[in-house]
Amino acid sequence: MHRSMLITSLAFLLAGTPLLLGQAPTRPPRPASDLFRTSDGCQSCHNQLTGPGGEDVSIGTEWRASIMANASRDPYWHGAVRREILDHPDAQAQIEHECSICHMPMTNYAARVAGGRGSVFAHLPIGSGQTPDNLLAADGVSCTVCHQVMPEKLGTRDSFTGGYVVDAAVPYGQRAVYGPFDVKPGMAALMRSSAEFTPTRADHLNTSEMCATCHTLYTHALGKNGEVIGELPEQVPYLEWRHSAFAGQRTCQSCHMPTVKGPLSISSTLGEMRPSLSRHEFRGANFFTPRLLNRYAAYLGVAALPQELDAASRRAADYLVTEAATLAVGPIEIADGRLKTEVVVENLGGHKLPTAYPSRRAWLHLTVRDEGGRMVFESGALETSGAIRGNDNDADPLRYEPHYREITAGGEVQIYEAIMADQAGAVTTGLLKGVRYLKDNRILPRGFDKATAVPDIAVRGPASADEDFQGGSDRVRLAVDLGGAQGPFTVEAELWYQPVGFRWARNLETYQAPEPQRFVRMYDGTAGASAVMLARVRVSGR
Repeated sequence: MHRSMLITSLAFLLAGTPLLLGQAPTRPPRPASDLFRTSDGCQSCHNQLTGPGGEDVSIGTEWRASIMANASRDPYWHGAVRREILDHPDAQAQIEHECSICHMPMTNYAARVAGGRGSVFAHLPIGSGQTPDNLLAADGVSCTVCHQVMPEKLGTRDSFTGGYVVDAAVPYGQRAVYGPFDVKPGMAALMRSSAEFTPTRADHLNTSEMCATCHTLYTHALGKNGEVIGELPEQVPYLEWRHSAFAGQRTCQSCHMPTVKGPLSISSTLGEMRPSLSRHEFRGANFFTPRLLNRYAAYLGVAALPQELDAASRRAADYLVTEAATLAVGPIEIADGRLKTEVVVENLGGHKLPTAYPSRRAWLHLTVRDEGGRMVFESGALETSGAIRGNDNDADPLRYEPHYREITAGGEVQIYEAIMADQAGAVTTGLLKGVRYLKDNRILPRGFDKATAVPDIAVRGPASADEDFQGGSDRVRLAVDLGGAQGPFTVEAELWYQPVGFRWARNLETYQAPEPQRFVRMYDGTAGASAVMLARVRVSGR
């Protein structure tokens, strides 16, 4: 959408929704930029980069359209944080602090160093105030965050949930930024004079343990008075990877930061030729948020250009379609008026499919057609609202769809998802209400042993006893009544994926605050683009 077309959308979003502010952060006694610098100080030299094939591989351009760069602009995050505060008002300060550790890391870390806490809503909406702190908050997960993380504690429990370490003792102007290459003294001096950081080689930036600091998160369930009543492994893709055949073979970066083979320069200013460059597009499973950022760019204070966000969304969708999963359908058998076959889903990734934030889900859309192409059977159709037809949880927030070994009716849908329960055992999408998982049948990575998995990554619900649900794949039987239809019959299986499931969006609707209400309207306006098909296969038989 062109920026000129955003006026109507912006007016729609702002109508009747006065701004609510959270608790202001504790102001550090020195400028936050003593520790960090915004990305514009890096992009001046790390843009206008060209790969050997002539492609644009500019670090800054790809990064600014990424989920990392826009972590503080994510409208679903805004709505979810506000929801948690409304559920647990006595814990507002702690909620904002914990939720900003990885979404607004620079202002959060600076506040912690000064003995205070991070904040969220004091820095929103993005662009509302050009203070040093607000500019750092707007920069999301920026260059001088990741490239200043030290190797201390990486891979340990202490490093999870944003437990990364940045050296706060070294004065500004003498600080090191880590990278994969040795830099000649003269070039290091040039960078120090322009960016006021000294480039230093460090191999830990290329390890999965580096990513695990913010992508292994534990949340603490809270009671009525803000007291801790439980702990939930909210998202643990690193631990899933560590229990798979991919550990020791491929790292997070090898998939999510694909390498461009050189020789090429990684700096447009007197850069040295390097053998490779890890692209900073951070391709992953969230194709949906870039679409929202593009459509509502004016309100969300987006810096990336429309074409850059379009490209980021396409890269994510293409990555999912080509590298997430495969499908297979077995031979068709017809007996006693029933059609029988098997559908096999294979996970190609190094963690569960889907993984990370529990709003994500994948599911099978299965159809059977007769010789004239008439629909005889259907399970798992996607509605225009973003709901899955026949899914108990989309129809009723207190119910959820079970795991199936066999699909026999249209109201049975195989959905690969994590379903949380609160202290009373009720289904919930509130992270700070969740104490355990009622269901976790997300497809396991290759090499994942259910029997030896620790509780934080365990399969939950009937899938744990399903012999056809094993490391790397799930096998589902299809047995349906043909109702007298004549063959030959065609069975089609599709695997679909949605980053923000219908119920996770709809449950924000009851919260009367600007951020949840805005996201629901955004979701309603883009629900048709909230899912992507990962794989499809069609088999015919008599």
